[in-house]
Amino acid sequence: MTTATLNGVSIGYDDIAPHGPAERTVLLLHGFASNRNEGWKRTGWYTAFERRGTRVIALDQRGHGDSLRSHDPADYGRLKLAADALALLDHLGVGRCEVFGYSMGTRTALQIAIDAPERVNNLILGGVGGKLFDPRPAAALDAMAEAMSADDPETIKNEMLKSFRQFADEQGEDRQALAAFSAAESPDLDQAAMGRLPMPVLVVAGDRDEGAGDPKGLADLFPHGKGVTLRGCDHFSAIPHGSLKAAVFDFLDGVPDEDDFPPFE
Repeated sequence: MTTATLNGVSIGYDDIAPHGPAERTVLLLHGFASNRNEGWKRTGWYTAFERRGTRVIALDQRGHGDSLRSHDPADYGRLKLAADALALLDHLGVGRCEVFGYSMGTRTALQIAIDAPERVNNLILGGVGGKLFDPRPAAALDAMAEAMSADDPETIKNEMLKSFRQFADEQGEDRQALAAFSAAESPDLDQAAMGRLPMPVLVVAGDRDEGAGDPKGLADLFPHGKGVTLRGCDHFSAIPHGSLKAAVFDFLDGVPDEDDFPPFE
């Protein structure tokens, strides 16, 4: 386990160099109730990037894994998560890199791109789409906090909340820390700033991911956005799926879509 004190808190992370010179560096940002091991290592992303000569940096965001597990909502929020990630890049001497966030991690990734666009070569947003800016009632956030605090997960009636709670239990996460994380306040993402981002952006989600919406609906917001829908994948099954890896690596390699090829004559 490797940790660093960044912005006054302990952050767990991995920094994995490939065999031979690194052709590029990627920063990986996991989703809610997950961690760097579950979100990226177990699902094959570490190995896939290593085989491509990519240096992998993955951190546990506050409230998750080996990082700070405070029960105070004031210790969380998207701005703090983005600041932690940028501080880790500074700590490791990384100037620019690819930034890949999944689910909750996409919000951190977007904040990094807004705060420091000069640090991001390519931005990858997984498990989200056109519903990203749908209003999130305070009651929904309270419900997630209550689900994490419940003594018995069988008392949770909402199946999505129950699945996140069971996932957190399986990972051995601190449920009270996740409840505090859910109760933290963050300002709305700056859509105007997102519309000015200079880097290429990939938005990708499964066609069975009901909470994400159409990836193209979000990709169209960016000057250089691309939306990809993964057939047969839901929010959780997309993460380890080969089709997500193919979409990400094609994007990073600049492989054009079929629609970009001229018609055969």
